[in-house]
Order: sequence, then C-alpha cells, then structure tokens
Amino acid sequence: MKTPWLPVTALLFVSPSLCAADSDAEPIVVTATRTARTVDETLAAVTVITRDDIERLQATSVEEVLRGVPGVSLTNNGGAGKASSVFVRGTNSDHVLVLIDGIKVGSPTLGTVALQDIPLAHIERIEVVRGPRSSLYGSEAVGGVIQIFTRKGGGDASPYAEVGVGSYNTSQISAGVSGGGNQNWYNVSVANTHTRGFNSCRGTPTAGCFTVEPDDDGYRNRSAALRAGRRFDNGAEIDVNVLHAEGDNQFDGSFVNESKTVQQVIGAKLGFNPNSSWRTTLLAGRNRDDSDNYLNGVFKSRFDSERDTLSWQNDISLGRNQLLTLGLDRQTDRIDSTTVFPVSSRDNTGVFAQHQAQIGGQDIQLAIRGDDNEQFGRHTTGSLAWGMAVTEGMRLIASYGSAFKAPTFNQLYFPGFGNPNLEPEASRTAEVGVIGKLASGRWSLNVYETETDELIAFDPATFAPANIDSARIRGVEAVLTQRLADWRLAGNLTLLDPRNRSNGANRDNLLPRRAQQALHVEADRTIGRFQFGASVTGEGRRYDDLANTRTLSSYGLLDVRATYTLAKHWQLQARAANVFDKHYETAEYYNQPGRNYFLSLRYQPGTN
Repeated sequence: MKTPWLPVTALLFVSPSLCAADSDAEPIVVTATRTARTVDETLAAVTVITRDDIERLQATSVEEVLRGVPGVSLTNNGGAGKASSVFVRGTNSDHVLVLIDGIKVGSPTLGTVALQDIPLAHIERIEVVRGPRSSLYGSEAVGGVIQIFTRKGGGDASPYAEVGVGSYNTSQISAGVSGGGNQNWYNVSVANTHTRGFNSCRGTPTAGCFTVEPDDDGYRNRSAALRAGRRFDNGAEIDVNVLHAEGDNQFDGSFVNESKTVQQVIGAKLGFNPNSSWRTTLLAGRNRDDSDNYLNGVFKSRFDSERDTLSWQNDISLGRNQLLTLGLDRQTDRIDSTTVFPVSSRDNTGVFAQHQAQIGGQDIQLAIRGDDNEQFGRHTTGSLAWGMAVTEGMRLIASYGSAFKAPTFNQLYFPGFGNPNLEPEASRTAEVGVIGKLASGRWSLNVYETETDELIAFDPATFAPANIDSARIRGVEAVLTQRLADWRLAGNLTLLDPRNRSNGANRDNLLPRRAQQALHVEADRTIGRFQFGASVTGEGRRYDDLANTRTLSSYGLLDVRATYTLAKHWQLQARAANVFDKHYETAEYYNQPGRNYFLSLRYQPGTN
C-alpha cells in the first residue's frame, strides 16, 4: 500500500505533535553538532526530554519517554526489563548511536543498547537527534543519535527521594543528593526497581520464544550514579561520571530464561582554552556490558564486553559567526564469552572536521569524517546542512548526509546464526524542513528519504542475517507545541514508508516492525495544587517478517495522570496506563502490559 503523501501532508499543519522541550525555552543541545547550540540554531531535527518532562509524564523507564518522540518507534519483548529495540526514522534498531555523558555505549555482540536497564532516576535530560550523524560520530549513527545526560548537580546541597508502587507488584525507590555551589557540581544517587511482571511470551515450541512457560516473568534493577566536576577561574573544566546498574531479568525461552546483567559507564572529560579562540576537550570512557545467562537456575552462558573510547576535540573560532571543529576518535571493542567467536576484538579510528558558519543570514554546516575499521577498512562519510530565515518566525532547512554501519559480532559469527560474509551497510539521507515559532509554542515539518545499500535484516528462511541489496525509507514528521492559558498541548504525527527495494520475492515489502503511521498527543493542565494530564499513543499495522506474512495489528493507548502538591517540595502522583486495557504486541508472541496503575511520593527541593 502506498502512502497518500499529499493529502496527509496537508493535514499535518493542523495535527498536534510532540516536542518534549518546553515551548517557552530554547534548550542548549550538544549532540547534533558536538558543540553547544540552542535548539533554534540547529539544522537537525532535535527533541529534548528534560527532567521536568520525565516527572510530568510520570514515566518509569527510558522506553516510556522515548515512545513520545517523533520518528521513534519501539519494540519490547514482554514488559519491564525485557529486551527493547529503538527504531529511528525506520532504520534498523542498531542504527541509532547511544551516548551517556558523551561516552559511546552499546553491546559489540548485539549492536544495541540495553535501554531497559538504564534507570530514569539518574537521568537529567535526553537529547534525540534524528537523521544521519556518521560524519561526526562514525558507525551506528545512521538513523540518529540518542544522548543521555546523568544528573549533574550544582548550587546548594539538595537531597531528593521518590518511592512508588504499582501493578504487577511493582515497587521503585530512589534517593540522591546534589550540590556543589557555583563552580563545582556533584550528584550521587541510588535506585532500586522490582516487579513481579507478567507472562512475557505466549510462544509455542516452534514459534516466538520456542517454549510454553505460562508464568510471571519478573525483573529487578539496582543502580547507583555519581557525577562531579569543577570549573576553574581560567575557564578549564573537569567532569567525571559513573553509572552502574545490575539487573536480574526473567523471561521465557527454551535455551535460557534468566539473565543477570551489568551495565556500567565510567567517563572523564577535561576541557580548556589554549588561547582565546581555541577550546580543546579530551574525553575518555569505558562501557561495560555483561550478561550471565541461566535456564531454570542452571548456568548456560556468559557474554561480557568492554568498549573503550577516547576522543580529542578542538573547537576553533574563525570569527564572530564561524566555528571549525577538528577531532580524533578511537574505539576498541572486546568480547570475553563462553561462546567462541573467531574474532573477539576490533579497533576503529576516526578523524573528523566540521565547519559551522552564518553568512548573510544563512546557516551552513559542513562535516566530513574518515573511519579506519580494523575488520572492514576505510569508510568516508559526510554531511551538508543549510538553513535560512524566510520570516521572523519561520526558517527553512535542508540537509544531505551519508552514513555507514559495521556488522556486529553476533551478526558475523554467532554459532548457528551468524553470517561471516556480511558487508557493512551504507546509507544516504536527504531532508528538507520548515520550522516556525508561535506566540507560545513551536511547530515544524520535515520530509526525508533514506536509501541504504547492503541493509542487514534477519532472514527467516536461513535463520540468519543477510544483506538486503537496497532499502528505501521515506518519511514525514510534524511537530507542534502550544500553550493555551493553563494548558500545555503537544504531540507528533509520523508517516513512514520503509520499503525493501532488493530484487526477489520480498521486493517492495515493508521492512519488519516499522509502523507506517504513528501519532502521539499530550495535554496537561495545572489548577492550583493539582496538575492533570493525558497522553494518547497510536501506531498503525506492521509486519514481523521480511515476507510480510505475519501481521502485528495497529493499536491505540490512553494514559492519564495526576499530581497533587502536598506541601512545599512534596508531591503525590498517580498514573493509569493503557486505560482501556488494549491487548497489543510490538513483537509477535510477546505480551505487553494491560491496564496498570502506579502511585508515587516525591520529595524534591525546587517544587512548590
């Protein structure tokens, strides 16, 4: 079925859509260009999710807050703590780069990030940049970049805490303290989450999770985070961060049905100015991703990996409206596993340059990068973006960018699954858009097309990954936020046409697990001590396989929430999710939560 582009595009201007950032502010973002820019200055589609947004939405996981971002779709294998995948603008789930405080994270074996194991309690904000960023970050930044920033602190010493209980015998507790004054900052926090869960999979011996285990599949996560730094009188800054999370995840499976996991990120950043026009920054970090796997309590396998990264970035002012960025990235991935991989480590070195300029009322951004991958050789990527104000409140943007993605170790070598003949994926994306300001809000409309060569997809016929000769993804995103008196209104509408363009039986089929339509609408109102809100999320039909024979039905969800300020710094919150108890699946055979409730009490200085 072809998407009726013109009629639907006309409707986008009157459809409310989501931009998580407050419509009255201009947040500073760093992910789109690796330099500090306001949202209005960027030439990329960016969504900022702040700590206030997280608390207003009463979200309990990273997946929940990402669900409302335009162009972002998620799949989940059966509830809290279960494997979740993020699709940005229809690209593969391993085509999104994830950073935590600037450190590149992810599993070298799976190629994805266990977002389900990163607790929201430690997060200050999330930046989501849609569109290719390989010219700045290298492999994986095909569909976009998600950067998670942990709580930083600063100002007066302030303790905070939250405790909550909910359906499926769920409990959450977190506490921390932040402070440091004007030139120092620190934050220390701990959190614990536990849920009994529900039956994650309705599989059969030959499909889904390949077993029948009608039991509750629980999840526990214990975590701690530390961030501290200092800004010196000469402008130099040092910042260190640690995030450690341990999970115990139960699920349904015929080979393993329990995993004990560790997600850890350690990073340090030093920045200083050699002279008045030159800022240099050194960033080093290690991401640890460990998993011990069991079947009915008996140890079966271990997958431990480390990713070490080192970056050196130099930002050089060439004048009032020009900035040149030159940098070097080094990445080393290592695997230590009970499963034997023919290759268990690889290095990648990348050099990049970016020029940002404002000339005669026009903004131009040019970037180029060269990567030398130990296994797959050299790859060059680049991007060009342009923007121009056509009126005081309206701006046109256009961009073109290339990207590449190296196959993961599992895709190449996992016994009985890997395909050592896989080639790296390469993509090209063109995008045009218009951005506008309202008296109390913002709106935008973006149209894009991505063509990918050698796209890697799972082939059920061979039960192994395979390179698809070609894939083409066309999309439209509309974004609008607006304040009307005491109301905050927001939402997004995404239309997607993700097509397999390779020769063969699957030509012109939809790529698996991508919905062609997605809508998210939010409304919140404050009345005295009360705040009320509701969110509506809807996604269209999709398929679970390349052949388009297994259909995942469309669905719509309603969540409602309320907050009552008990006293200064104290808030009582209540939320009901999936109010109409809709049964739906984002991955075939894997159940999702029915109607569920959550009640929490929060102490947070700064709330009135």
